[in-house]
Amino acid sequence: MKRAEPQAELTGEEVKALFEELLPAADIEAFAEELGFVERQRKLDVLRFCRAAVLSANTPTGGMQADAIRAYERGVGRRLARSSYYERFDESFERLMKKLARRALEKSRGEALDLPSLLGAMKDWRIVDSTGVKVRDALKDDWTGTGDCAALKVHQRGSVSSGAPVAYEVGPLREQDTHHLTIDEFRREYGLLVDLAYASLGRLRACIPHNVKFAIRLKENWKPKVQRVARGDVLGTFFPGTDLGVLLHSQTLLLIGKAIDAGVTVGGAPAPLTLRLVGVPAEKSYCFFLTNLPPSVGPLQVATLYRVRWAVELINKLEKGTYRLEEPKGERECSVKALLHASLIATFATTLLVHRRRLKTRPKSAKAPRTHTPLHAHLLALALVGMSHDVARAFGLSGADADKHWSHIASAGHDPNWRRRPSVLDTQRSYHRQPLQRRARAEKSASSA
Repeated sequence: MKRAEPQAELTGEEVKALFEELLPAADIEAFAEELGFVERQRKLDVLRFCRAAVLSANTPTGGMQADAIRAYERGVGRRLARSSYYERFDESFERLMKKLARRALEKSRGEALDLPSLLGAMKDWRIVDSTGVKVRDALKDDWTGTGDCAALKVHQRGSVSSGAPVAYEVGPLREQDTHHLTIDEFRREYGLLVDLAYASLGRLRACIPHNVKFAIRLKENWKPKVQRVARGDVLGTFFPGTDLGVLLHSQTLLLIGKAIDAGVTVGGAPAPLTLRLVGVPAEKSYCFFLTNLPPSVGPLQVATLYRVRWAVELINKLEKGTYRLEEPKGERECSVKALLHASLIATFATTLLVHRRRLKTRPKSAKAPRTHTPLHAHLLALALVGMSHDVARAFGLSGADADKHWSHIASAGHDPNWRRRPSVLDTQRSYHRQPLQRRARAEKSASSA
């Protein structure tokens, strides 16, 4: 008989507690009164309206104000006049959703850590990236895209530990990414994973006094000068300070499939920056990285660490592919921003559910392998998409009926067909699953023995 894997299923209490934590009744009503949203809309149930805006990000037509109104109508059991649909998404509602999103960010930043040993020397690691969002052409004057269309850009910082965003900003699409990353005292003892859009010698230099560790791809136009080679095949001798390109072109430093670890300087006089340059063989050539991690973290580990940066792409996929971040249909800046905040709150809810469940099933010993299959945010989000109406209904129930609905919602969060190849982070967190074909052969051999 085939042995079933332990499952890390959610419970209804966990789902209910997190939704109420991110969208608390008392805070929503207090914020609404503070920001003037209640004063002009006394006939509106503010609590359910805010929750409906977040839940509408789950629906197939998410990002539309009418969709949020329909979710609200299902919750309160009465219809709103169609003429008042869009006027409710005004500046005060945008400020209210922004405040709720900032509150969710504070919750995200305060989560317990779950860092693998490779990353555990820092407080946490931050992944910085941005994603473009196309909006209606009526907003072209406010948010001009790269072509004829109107578009904006969401700049995010994600936590490697929780897999959730911890900060975000909204700006024009044409604005450069690099303006949204500053290395200061608030970044002290954090790790940083970014792509080449954020690469600058000034930023790398600022990491040193703040003890910010990083791993970044080597830019083509940077000319590191090699001072010494700790690992790698060197044919002959060279003068310290020789350009890396010269050593490779003259075949003094050989690229023959072995890892390279060298001490280099970049930036030139009068203040050259001393870093490690590591190279690992790739499918067609070599990948080179600059890092200030200690030599105890080898070249292959640095390359593995940089691959963790892909986790932010999974957040972008979750927001745009499932929670419809790229489809805000408002024609006013305030309505678009309100829907963006709502979509991001839905992302916080999903990623934090996964993170907290992973913490709950973590082995007591760091050396013990994880025995529960991990939950994945995208798969959980797809389950919540199909049950968004049940979530809206569960908010309006109490007692046994509410418990029944929340338990039904939680039961859909588990993926029984966990993918065959674990992600980099799953592997680093000691999730190991034997490939299905090899496991089937092993079971067949055991049964015939």
